[in-house]
Amino acid sequence: MHPDRSSLRMRRVLAVVLAIAAVGCATHTPRARIAEAHAALLLDPANAEWRTPAPAVSHLRFETTKGSFTLELVRAWGPIGADRLYNLARLGYYDDTRFHRVNRNYIAQFGLHGDPRVNAAWSDQQLRDDPPRSTNRRGTFAFAFTAVAGTRNTQVFINLADNTRNDAEHFTVLGTVVDGMAVLDSLYAGYGEGSGSGMRQGRQGPLATGGNAYVDREFPLLDRILHVTVSSVQ
Repeated sequence: MHPDRSSLRMRRVLAVVLAIAAVGCATHTPRARIAEAHAALLLDPANAEWRTPAPAVSHLRFETTKGSFTLELVRAWGPIGADRLYNLARLGYYDDTRFHRVNRNYIAQFGLHGDPRVNAAWSDQQLRDDPPRSTNRRGTFAFAFTAVAGTRNTQVFINLADNTRNDAEHFTVLGTVVDGMAVLDSLYAGYGEGSGSGMRQGRQGPLATGGNAYVDREFPLLDRILHVTVSSVQ
């Protein structure tokens, strides 16, 4: 083959390869970068993005393996807790996590991340207390805490019944379920208190350090939170 023609063909082939590579970069690199940035943010709870104030009222829509439900979050009921929950929900903390404690006719609880590194990063990110709003009616929700003041973090419980027995404790109820209560009632509860109870006794250690891999191996029937979307209410 003539040297000039060979060179021309090689240049054309190279141009096609570069064009394909450029398309691939345009398609995948931004997504990869977004995913990397998202993962980095979850590992950086000190980032200012986590301190964005919540709207006066917002809806948190949880897509789960049993269907969808929506929490109405009211900032005035507890601004410190509401801001934390709003940001955890909108920035993907609860995506691909498990309802690790479901006690039928009592509560459903979630909030441990599937990645042990994320749990480690958030383990010392406790919140100051809001004034208590202990009206634990069916469909209300609040952050869980230990017996020590200022220990709310990432775990949330939803009351599946009128749990007035808990009103003596200083839970700060942050809102109510406005859609999908039947979905919450249908969550798998066969493990009872065995899968994820004992926050105060420190028995959740294996769930936090093992993440989804541990939970799915030991408690494979637990229902999952697939994705959470957040919208403000005008």
